[in-house]
Formats: sequence, C-alpha cells, structure tokens
Amino acid sequence: MPLTDPDRLFPMERETRDLARSLYRSVADLPIISPHGHCDPRWFAENDRFPNPAELFVVPDHYVFRMLVSQGIAMTDLGVPRADGGETETDPRKIWRTFASNCHLFRGTPSGMWLDHSFEHVFGLYEPLSAANADEYYEHIDAKLGQDDFRPRALFERFGVEVLATTESALDDLAHHKAIRDSGWAGRIVTTYRPDSVVDPEFEGFADNVVRFGEITGEDATTWDGYLAAHRKRRAYFKEVGGATASDHGHPTARTEDLPQEAAAELFAKALSGDCTSEEADAFRGHMLTEMARMSLDDGLTLQIHAGSWRNHSGPVFAAHGRDKGFDIPMRTDYVGALKPLLDAVGMEPDLTVILFTLDETVYGRELAPLAGAFPALKLGPPWWFFDSYEGIKRFREATTETCGFYNTAGFNDDTRAFCSIPARHDVARRSDCAYLATLVRTGRLRESEAYEVAHDLTYRLAKEAYGL
Repeated sequence: MPLTDPDRLFPMERETRDLARSLYRSVADLPIISPHGHCDPRWFAENDRFPNPAELFVVPDHYVFRMLVSQGIAMTDLGVPRADGGETETDPRKIWRTFASNCHLFRGTPSGMWLDHSFEHVFGLYEPLSAANADEYYEHIDAKLGQDDFRPRALFERFGVEVLATTESALDDLAHHKAIRDSGWAGRIVTTYRPDSVVDPEFEGFADNVVRFGEITGEDATTWDGYLAAHRKRRAYFKEVGGATASDHGHPTARTEDLPQEAAAELFAKALSGDCTSEEADAFRGHMLTEMARMSLDDGLTLQIHAGSWRNHSGPVFAAHGRDKGFDIPMRTDYVGALKPLLDAVGMEPDLTVILFTLDETVYGRELAPLAGAFPALKLGPPWWFFDSYEGIKRFREATTETCGFYNTAGFNDDTRAFCSIPARHDVARRSDCAYLATLVRTGRLRESEAYEVAHDLTYRLAKEAYGL
C-alpha cells in the first residue's frame, strides 16, 4: 500500500476532483524549476554518495530537527554540529532511531508529507517509518545511497530538475560552482548573490567582513564609493562564475530608504565603527535594498526580499549551534510604508523584477497583492517556510488572485536545504494550485481551457521568467 494517497490535496467534490486530477496530470511531469534554495553546491561538484540516511534527512534539515527539539530532544542528540566544535552525536544509526521513534510528531504537517513522498517515490518504501522498522528503513536507504543512481547528479536528473539555484554569501569564492562548470556535467546549478554579511551592520563580524570584501574585490570597501564598487564586482563575478540570475536579501523588516549619498556614506561609516543604533542599522539595510535595486537595473539580477523573520530567535541555540537552526520566527511586517522609498525610486521600471516574500499572511490581501497589482517592478514570491503547504498555498491564492492575478506572481520555489524534498515540495505546489484552479472553473470564474494554461504557467513558465532562467 502506498504511503501517499494518489488523490492527496484534491477537492472532495467528485467533478471538481476529476478536473483537479486532470489539470495535475497535465503538469505533473513538467521539469522542475528551483530558482531559490539552499542546497549545497558541493554535492554536485564532488558527486560523492550521501553519507547515510541521518545526514540526508535529519542533520541538515531544520524543518525536521526543530520539531524534535520542540519535544525536548537535544540538538546534540540529533547530530547537529556545535558552533564551538564541541561534542555531538556522531552515530548515524542512533540519530536515525531517535528520529524514527518520534516520526509521529510530523503527522498532518507539510514535513510529514514531504518525508513520506521522499521515502516512497525516491527510495521505494511503502510502510510508515516507526521505531519498529527504523533499522530496516536505515539499511534500505543506506544501501540505495551506495548505488551510482542515487548520487547527487543522478538524483538531480531523475527528479527532472531543469535548473537549481543555491545561495552563497558575498564572500564565497564559488569554488564548487567552478568545479561543476569545469566538470562538463550538463546539469544546471546556479548561485544566488546573498550579501547579508556585508550589508547588515548587526551581522556578526560586519566590519571584518567588509574588509575581507574589499580584499576579494581589490576595492577599498571601507569607503562608500569603494564599497558600492565592490558589490558591483561581486555581482558580476557571481554572474560570470556561478551563473547567478538573482540576489537575495534576508532582512528583519521590509524597510527601504533612498538616502542622499552623503547621508548614506555617513551611516556606512557609523556601521563600520560599530557605533550605529538598531534604528540606524535598519535604515542602512533599507538604503542598501534601494542600491541593490538600482544595480539590478544595470546587471539584470532579480532582487528577492525575504523579510519578516526574527532570525535565530533563541539566543542559546544561536550561541551553541549558529545560524539557521530552526528558530527563525515570523513577525508582523509592514510593506506599504516600508517599500515606498524603493518604489518611488524604481517601482515603475518594467525591466526590474523585485520578488517579495512574507511570513506574515495577514498582509497578502491588504498590502502585497495591491502593491504587486500596481507596480511593474513587483512580483509576489510563493508561500515560504512552512506555508508552502496545501493550506498555505490555498490561502495565498485566495487572498491575492482577485487583486494581482496569477501573472504578478513568480511561480513556485522550494527554498530547501533537503535535496530529496525538492520533488515532494513541487508536487504539493502543483496539486494545490490545480485544486484551486479546478474550484475556479467549477464556480464559473475561469474557463477550463484557461485553467490548463495557468497550471502550466504556475508550474513552469512564471518562475523561469521571473528569475531570468
């Protein structure tokens, strides 16, 4: 018996379900466009086997281990590395048994659906994971990982991925992207320019990062003009060496500013000295979004804004394990006032693409859809984080479609570090969108022929166009 229902996420009413199923069949096998995510380019550069099931499904995936941590299981018991290099569990079988014994925690969650999809469709497992079959599961997956057709490049091709974007710091040398390019492999892996470490004055080591930024680029990045020139050089490098088509900015707020250059230079000097207040740090981040947008007009990179997350909310977890360990928590976020300076500067530019993401669902209908439905430069990114689920996608479509339509959105991206979840997440998006489109048809709001076109666009074309892929 399969782990996943073939009709999962489709409407209950028979005729609507039949149409949703038909729409889904028309897009189910389209290539995957994965234009934003956090997979490790090393996997594809070296093409070594994944070490073991725990390293594939548990240790790197904060969607998984945060749920276990919420029930009192220590990160160290799950093999999550410590920032200080201290002791953590290294026995992958023990980590896996802990995971399997607690897999009931994922019932009804997006993670549970993603995991079941991966177990069934990638590894051919058809019984639910449990403490009783943990070792059997482990041995089966581990044996598969030892086969050539389960190496990263082979899975990339098997998953039907046409292009996958990773995300690298502005200070990254892109060595793995160089190795991929030089290997002659046909798989398309591109990087994304993520300059937070040299844009956010509250990022740890900001001043030292800026000095390093200058050394890499041959500019005096401690001066305002040299700093901007360094960004332009790195963006060009990311395009040339890593095939970048986008930048990404993970700011606490969506605030933008368009300061006079003299004022921006003064604020930058304060940031380097460590003397700026939190308000001034936010203003500097906001001004740099506008600077990045202007640079995008010159070099064509799509600008992504991932705002509204209180990053690394747990001080003790951040101190012990570092960034991106499952404690990024959604916050109330303003977009209308926050984006006005940027939009006054470049919002009417048809050759600029700014993709907005949010974790604050209350702004979908009130703020984001009206903005994207008016400004040529704006597109709405798909539901992000745990909201790339059936309910999350449904809420997004219901709140935004009437105001900005489908064609001011940017398709779907999976935003994942867990490689095997990519086809699972895209499958959820395709099913959820087809369910919504079928409902529109059956309620007389969309022609059936149009629904098939829209399904194709949401699955494939919109993401390619929004990211210049």
